[in-house]
Amino acid sequence: MSDIGSGDEGINSQKYHGQGMDAGGNNFDSGQQPQEQELATKMLQIQSKRFYLDVKQNRRGRFIKVAEIGADGRRSQIFLAMSTAAEFRDHLSSFSDFYSSLGPPNPDNVPDDGKLKSEMMLKDNRRYYLDLKENSRGRFLRVSQTITRGGPRSQIALPAQGMIEFRDALTDLLDDFGTDDGGFKGELPEGRHLRVDNKNFYFDIGQNNRGIYMKVSEKVKSNFRTAITVPEKCWTRFRDILADYCDKMCRAHQQNAENHQGGPIPGGSGVRGGPSQPAPSSSDIDTFSCNVPNRI
Repeated sequence: MSDIGSGDEGINSQKYHGQGMDAGGNNFDSGQQPQEQELATKMLQIQSKRFYLDVKQNRRGRFIKVAEIGADGRRSQIFLAMSTAAEFRDHLSSFSDFYSSLGPPNPDNVPDDGKLKSEMMLKDNRRYYLDLKENSRGRFLRVSQTITRGGPRSQIALPAQGMIEFRDALTDLLDDFGTDDGGFKGELPEGRHLRVDNKNFYFDIGQNNRGIYMKVSEKVKSNFRTAITVPEKCWTRFRDILADYCDKMCRAHQQNAENHQGGPIPGGSGVRGGPSQPAPSSSDIDTFSCNVPNRI
C-alpha cells in the first residue's frame, strides 16, 4: 500500500525551524531557548516516512518530541509530557487492535469525515486528538496537538501498519526514563475569555516544573498575542493590588459624578440641588464592578 496521511495534513505540516519546547509543552522562541540535552533518540522508517522519537531535557524537565519527516523532506512535530506519552502508548494498543479487526478498505463504506475511531487526551490546558482515518491512500492515525488558544494545531500522520512498531519504540523510551511529570496532580481550571469593546483577553492556567501559572494574553492581531505570566504563589497579591486600584477608581468616579451633579456647599450642610446624601461605605461598593446601591 502506498504512503498515506500526507494528503490530510494540510498546512500544518511545515519545514522544521528548530523550535523548542518547555516541559509543560509550550513552544518558545529560539532566541530564548534554554539549553537542551538530548537523552535518547529512536528513528523509525515506516513506508516512505521517517519518525524520530527524542527524549529531551532542559531546566524545566523531560519531554518527548515526536517528529515526522515525509518523503519530500517536510517536517511536522508534536511534543508530549512523559505521562502523556504513556497514555498515548496505551491508546496505540487499542487503536491497533481495532485496526486489526477491520476488513479490507471499502470506498463505499467510509464515513463522510473519514474517521474510523477517535480518542482525546487532555494534559493541563492542552488537548491531543487521535483519529484513525481512511482516505484514498489508505488508513492512518492522525495525532493533533492543540497549542495556545486560537492558534493552529500541530499534527503528525502515522501509517496504520506502523502503530505497533511505534508503540514498542515509545515503550522502550518510557521504560528507560519513566512516566512521572511531578508537580500538581489535580485537574487545572479551564481557560477563560473576556471581551471588552474591541479587545479580547484570555486567561489560561498551565503547569511546569516551576509550578502552576496563569497566562494572561491579549489578542492584538489575527495571529499574534501579547502576554504576561503570573506564578500561582503571587495570585493573591496580584488580586489585592488589582482590587485596590478598582476601589480607588470607583471612589474617583463617584467623586467626579458628585462634582458634576453639584457637590457639598463649602461651609454648608446640604448639596446643591437637593438634600445631602451619606457617602457610600466600602461595604456598599462592589469593588470589581464599581456598583453602588441606588439611594434615590
